[in-house]
Amino acid sequence: MGSLIEINDTLQLTKAQGFPKQLDFSRHNKKPFRAGQFKAKQFQFKNKPRIRVYQQPPVRNFLVQNIRGKWLYWGWVHIFSIEHNYKKQVTSGSFEIVKIYNPAQMRQVFDLLDGRPEFNYFK
Repeated sequence: MGSLIEINDTLQLTKAQGFPKQLDFSRHNKKPFRAGQFKAKQFQFKNKPRIRVYQQPPVRNFLVQNIRGKWLYWGWVHIFSIEHNYKKQVTSGSFEIVKIYNPAQMRQVFDLLDGRPEFNYFK
């Protein structure tokens, strides 16, 4: 017998799963957000498929917005809580934003960290 637990360093979310509504790329592209604007604010995420484990603070996890299957890397988060629903096989939890990439960095980071062309938001 065995079980599958996915270990992640990336919190990839859709809006329905709890990607922060405050983070909007068109606004960010005009006037970049700073992590300090979100200091001490905790965000919730819910119903990530499969049972997942994330890096614990002070180790960062990447924050990625999933927009119709394309990934937009926003920065770093610390995961503060995790809840596993074994019946539904989903993971939920809370996080804090600790770093936000500027728009130029966002365009570069996908190539540096990921590189799968089918997921690139900017292509």
